[in-house]
Amino acid sequence: MTEIYLIRHGQTDWNREEIFRGRADRPLTEVGNWEAGALSRALAHVTINFIYSSPLTRAQETARPIASAHGLMVIPLAGIIDIDYGDWQGLSHDQVKEQYPELYRKWQDHPEQVEFPGGESLSMVRERAISAFKKVIAGRPEQSGVVVSHRVVNKVLLCALLGLDNSHFWEIKQDTGSINIIRCDNKRIIVQVLNDTCHLKSLSKERTTTDF
Repeated sequence: MTEIYLIRHGQTDWNREEIFRGRADRPLTEVGNWEAGALSRALAHVTINFIYSSPLTRAQETARPIASAHGLMVIPLAGIIDIDYGDWQGLSHDQVKEQYPELYRKWQDHPEQVEFPGGESLSMVRERAISAFKKVIAGRPEQSGVVVSHRVVNKVLLCALLGLDNSHFWEIKQDTGSINIIRCDNKRIIVQVLNDTCHLKSLSKERTTTDF
């Protein structure tokens, strides 16, 4: 059985300010670095054979403390890079509401129907993320490892693994620094843990932003 610890990266300034990030390469904040350290401590006594990460800095910085604790190198995995928000990248929620009112309403009500202007749709993200995830499983039989990615990627990937279509996107929560545990054998894929943040409980007021 292959066991995957699917992790969302730690907090960035654009998470805190609720700005659409996408491919913008934002580093972790002080809180995000604390979350990365907490993740490393939470997984310190877990057998970890490999660590894959989105190529973006915020994911790499989240993965490195875990890798260091286990004597591993972080392997970049292009298929789990964050969604391309296109023209929305770098805009706040209020700016998007003002500039793209109809598309923003559709994003809130029917995310599966949205393709971001100049960017991707959830179905595009899902296709590449599932392909990358299957390659990890196939290449790491009977091993346990970490995959560090992003909110949108994790949400659509978890929807797919749970047999849900992308219309359920908003029904999956992914806080910064959260852990999901997925177990895979020849018969089925089991989502055993979803959005675990118990390792972050000692961080309270400073951690003002979660699922954005």
